[in-house]
Amino acid sequence: MDMRHDTGREPPGAGPFVAGGEGEGLDARLSGGPLAPEVAIDVAGDIFREVAEELHKLRIGIRRGEVEQADKTGKAVRDLRVATALVLEERTRVDKLRKDIAGDVGPGTLDLDAARDEIGRRLACLRRAGGG
Repeated sequence: MDMRHDTGREPPGAGPFVAGGEGEGLDARLSGGPLAPEVAIDVAGDIFREVAEELHKLRIGIRRGEVEQADKTGKAVRDLRVATALVLEERTRVDKLRKDIAGDVGPGTLDLDAARDEIGRRLACLRRAGGG
């Protein structure tokens, strides 16, 4: 997989990560506006899978003794590292967006004093009801 961008073949502002850009293997969800977070995760995941597949093919070639493949392995490993970071970054962004949309659902911490009081209250109700 070649990650270089040939500026002579596409007008400026084109490409898979530009709103409305076209990219190889991307479906119609990408046309017409900025990427939704879920779509961005899918794109990042596709890139990760492509680079991982290329690295796997290079590894198989090296095991067969195709030493000319060894030169490409370092680049593929770097690309895989970048793709992994991209996937994790997009997932973090989506999680943050979901949390922002949901708002503050709770304080985010466990109030053990309140839990102990509630358990005590319920046990007292059970004792009264059960005669014990």
